[in-house]
Amino acid sequence: MYGMSRADSWGRAVTDTVEQTIAVDAHETDVLDPRTDAPAGKEPITMAPVDLGPIHVPTPVVLSPMAGVTNWPFRVLCEEYGPDGLYVAEMITARALVARNPKALRLCRFAPSERIRSLQLYGVNPAIVEQAARIVVDEDMADHVDLNFGCPVPKVTRRGGGSALPWKTDLFREIIQRVVKVCSAANIPVTAKIRVGIDHSHETFMEAGHIAQEEGCAAVTLHARTTAEYYGGHSDWSRIGELVGALDIPVFGNGDIWGADDALEMVRETGCAGVAIGRGCQGRPWLFADIRNAFAGSDERVNPTLGAVCDVIMRHARLLVEFYDGDERMAVHDLRKHIAWYLKGFPVGGTTRRAFMECENLADVERETSRLDPAITFPERVKDKPRGRVRFAKKVHLPYGWLDSRVTTHEERETLFGDDPMDAGY
Repeated sequence: MYGMSRADSWGRAVTDTVEQTIAVDAHETDVLDPRTDAPAGKEPITMAPVDLGPIHVPTPVVLSPMAGVTNWPFRVLCEEYGPDGLYVAEMITARALVARNPKALRLCRFAPSERIRSLQLYGVNPAIVEQAARIVVDEDMADHVDLNFGCPVPKVTRRGGGSALPWKTDLFREIIQRVVKVCSAANIPVTAKIRVGIDHSHETFMEAGHIAQEEGCAAVTLHARTTAEYYGGHSDWSRIGELVGALDIPVFGNGDIWGADDALEMVRETGCAGVAIGRGCQGRPWLFADIRNAFAGSDERVNPTLGAVCDVIMRHARLLVEFYDGDERMAVHDLRKHIAWYLKGFPVGGTTRRAFMECENLADVERETSRLDPAITFPERVKDKPRGRVRFAKKVHLPYGWLDSRVTTHEERETLFGDDPMDAGY
């Protein structure tokens, strides 16, 4: 869609469309890696349990929801290794759930072994998010609901969702109000995931934290980056400490926890009530065992051989077949990205990696794993190192005129809440 060119609030020429692109200087955050300046003679860390309403979390460690990653097969693997924490399902689009989209319903499934059924909802229209929450309650889909206000990807922020949404305080407050009202009637706690802000000129985390607390959220998780920082550089853990000091409800810290020592250091530096693990566990579900041990005061860490990793790959594959109701092809295609993470750093060669990417069923995966040397040890060069996407500062895509005001206009709401069929799909 194209329109008239005019000047925006920063005096730059813009095109009058439904989307606004905020140019951000391409730079890596100047925040230093907290691990590099850790003091000697550290005091041991003791983690207290956290209560979220009726839910008792003995060890406050959270598997952060990740799209395309944290379906129940992966959650089961992480929970089997880890402590009694929270293992959150990947983001469910509220409109898709209301529309009974088959993929959304599949993502709402939990394994019988999951102790706490944690589900994350995403949406921009308060009425639709409320309807989705009511479905969750009425159909007994979850024990805990998390609200996504932290996703930085353009297809979410350009519709005013994810980490763009807290800028509009009226919309942010209304969504939380409605969901908490629905869920509190069923004694289901609601939490919120947020980022520092859109960029450092448009920070929202402190105000968002206070609103979440005022409207009844049981806890807040802060990913200590802005939308513009995406997944680049080092997250600024000091912002987590600021939020901890400002709120009475528990604050979970998120960002750059690649190993158990990082989890300890985040708690030590920020005083957060718990830690949320995202990309650090991709291809390493045993990271939760390391963190469990670290919080228990143990130096024991899991250092699997390639043979042990292949066993995990096969178990993951079989669980995915169950998730996809017996469809091995869908399961193995889903597994491909995980295999890339599982094998990261191992000297297996490009030919082997390509062979895994061409697998179409369980027999194919088993054949390829059997060809690997089971005695190869886990490579030191990738241990406790960054995983997954590493992207630096980038342009932020927002609805047109989004930054002009902290509250939504009638026209903005009409545009945002229009009947967009794409919003009901995946």
